[in-house]
Amino acid sequence: MDWTAIAVSTTTDGIEPVTGALLMCGVNGVEIEDKEDFKEFLAGNVARWDYVDEPLMARAEAPTRVKFYLPKNAQGQEMLSLIRGALEKMKERDGADSFGPLTLSFDSIREEDWENGWKQYFKAFAVGERLWITPSWEKEAAPAGRSVLTIDPGSSFGTGQHHTTKLCLAALERAVAPGCRMLDLGCGSGILSAAALILGAKEAVGVDIDENAVRVARENVAENGFSDPVFTAFAGDITTDGRLRDRLKAHPFQVVAANIVSDVLIALAPYFGEFLAQDGILLVSGIIEERADEVLDALKARGFWEIRRDLSGGWAAATLKR
Repeated sequence: MDWTAIAVSTTTDGIEPVTGALLMCGVNGVEIEDKEDFKEFLAGNVARWDYVDEPLMARAEAPTRVKFYLPKNAQGQEMLSLIRGALEKMKERDGADSFGPLTLSFDSIREEDWENGWKQYFKAFAVGERLWITPSWEKEAAPAGRSVLTIDPGSSFGTGQHHTTKLCLAALERAVAPGCRMLDLGCGSGILSAAALILGAKEAVGVDIDENAVRVARENVAENGFSDPVFTAFAGDITTDGRLRDRLKAHPFQVVAANIVSDVLIALAPYFGEFLAQDGILLVSGIIEERADEVLDALKARGFWEIRRDLSGGWAAATLKR
């Protein structure tokens, strides 16, 4: 498998939170280049500066970076989208700019080339018992008994190949009943909303803090034959936007799905119940297996009880009721 080195530009103070964010997104190994550490090394070796060559000296002024590697395939693209979202949330919370620019750089390859190159690995595939996920550029016919879901993720998370999305799609297949209403929190590419409608939901609503994700979600769901009023999408943060929360809870949903990272699920725990109809089902995914109990404990403290937990590739998803 081919890999690409990607680096996050940050500061010494940002190394630990950036590394933590990458870990939550499934990156298990990083390389740290800290210019402050290198300056300390030079300060302790003044007598030997004659033996330090110019490229090495240049490291003293190079930005602090946390480097990691992603596979050049569709799953790598999924992880990149997840990482971008995590870094954007970090930047929003970093009012003092303590963590630096939090920008991404790609070693030895242009970012746009890598992001388009992964498409050669994105082939049609089956999920669960009823869905056939395919990009628009693939023409392979779906097997008998499966419904086609066409998805082009753009820069938003959700081709269906990541473990977290597969887990959530399989859970949706079990949860969606004909005629139900479904809420997709952190809708990304819109894949969960499209799947719910294909599986028989009468209406789906997507929410994401990223306006670009909302645009991509609308395009993808429309590609599958659903548009306003069957599918609507809003850009906003339900933890701070009371008007958006009021709009969502005015007509409760039979299914609420959130395929987001663990910390965001914990932050959303107080709000899920506001949107659920009586006897509604909550689906959560995007959870690193080691943090599953932490996330589920936060939900249980809000009156939810766990019906089912599924694991795949080090990730966890759960189905809950109140």
